[in-house]
Amino acid sequence: MIFGQILVNWLLLSSLYAAVAVGFSLVWGIMNIVNLAHGAFIIVGAYIAFWMYTQLHIDPYVGIPLTMAALFTIGWLVQYVAINRVIRAPLLVTFLFTFGLNLLITDLVQQIFSSDLRSINTTYTGNGFDIGSIHIAFDSLITATIAISLTVALSYFLSRTRTGNAILATGMDRDAARLMGINIGRIYALTFGIGAALAGAAGAMFAELYPFNPSEGGAFTLRAFVIVVLGGLGTPWSAIAGGLAFGFAETVIPLLPGVGSGYDDAIAFAVLVAVLVFKPNGLLGKAFYS
Repeated sequence: MIFGQILVNWLLLSSLYAAVAVGFSLVWGIMNIVNLAHGAFIIVGAYIAFWMYTQLHIDPYVGIPLTMAALFTIGWLVQYVAINRVIRAPLLVTFLFTFGLNLLITDLVQQIFSSDLRSINTTYTGNGFDIGSIHIAFDSLITATIAISLTVALSYFLSRTRTGNAILATGMDRDAARLMGINIGRIYALTFGIGAALAGAAGAMFAELYPFNPSEGGAFTLRAFVIVVLGGLGTPWSAIAGGLAFGFAETVIPLLPGVGSGYDDAIAFAVLVAVLVFKPNGLLGKAFYS
């Protein structure tokens, strides 16, 4: 049934979009930083997964914890050493700083790996199973499972652990959190590190699904921004909601009669405008993060 296949494609693509955006959402919601280097971190994660697969023969999904650890270290150091020094500066300063960081990372990756398209072809790439007339690819299903699991884990960490509560408290009121004894610099470094680690996981999953090159970081950042605006700030589940909305606009709406293909991005951004008009905080956004 065509409708069933469309539904499956929408849900699987939306889960990948959620994975792309959840780290971006965390950093923006807690630190009030629109991290323009987020897409570059995703690309770094993709190339780390590619290197581990080609040199160490580690499956990209199995190697996700290693990819996340590497990106967490990079994110922690970047935040603790550099961004913390301008965290109280006007938003434009951090905006330009992360933009410059994006250019630096992209250039370094291109120098190391060249600008050629890369891809990971595992033994199960292109394989899947059928439920009636519905085909489900193994790699897309694994990606969806990991994306949802990471969102659940992040939600549990933020709401049920002492460190997670400190992160949320810092996002709500930085000065009050400092008065309660929370080390703001360390919390920000931890938050940025977690955001980078989640970007690394998204990069590893994307590398298994699609070819990639260093120049694609900007497209990831743009999509993450739109998804976060659609979903709202204040909860990891907003990335799921935004991913579903963005995926629906890209995969389902163009198939409606009279719409046609070729307008995927235009439709997605039209949905963004509609959400901003009727629900400025996003689908699941909390008012104190607006």
